[in-house]
Amino acid sequence: MTQQKTDERPGIAAAIVVHGGRVLMVRRRVREGQLSWQFPAGEVEPGEEREDAAVRETQEEAGLTVAAVKLLGERVHPKTGRLMSYTACEMLDGTAHVADTEELAELAWVAHEEIPQYVPYGLFEPVQQYLDAALLS
Repeated sequence: MTQQKTDERPGIAAAIVVHGGRVLMVRRRVREGQLSWQFPAGEVEPGEEREDAAVRETQEEAGLTVAAVKLLGERVHPKTGRLMSYTACEMLDGTAHVADTEELAELAWVAHEEIPQYVPYGLFEPVQQYLDAALLS
């Protein structure tokens, strides 16, 4: 039996925050491969749940207090090779701003029809389905 080599780095947790008919996206100062615009995200810390990491990263990066609603799915990201989890989050408090100026250059609340301009290579299917339901209803 052969064993596949897996990426030893911690997984990345992304928050899918929908508010006012738009989804929150952030632009990193340092691109990760082709990724420039993405969802608030960061490494899952030892002993931390994926959903909790998504909530924490949203607070750290965008200054928003959010609550995890549900885990949408996970995959090995085709562009970075990192294990990614995606959590739908509900905004509780705050005004989105670039809270982590070392990591982020800017952020935007993106309408459904604008998503391809920010993420031209498409979204992970469960995330796309969630946004279709959340933003088009």
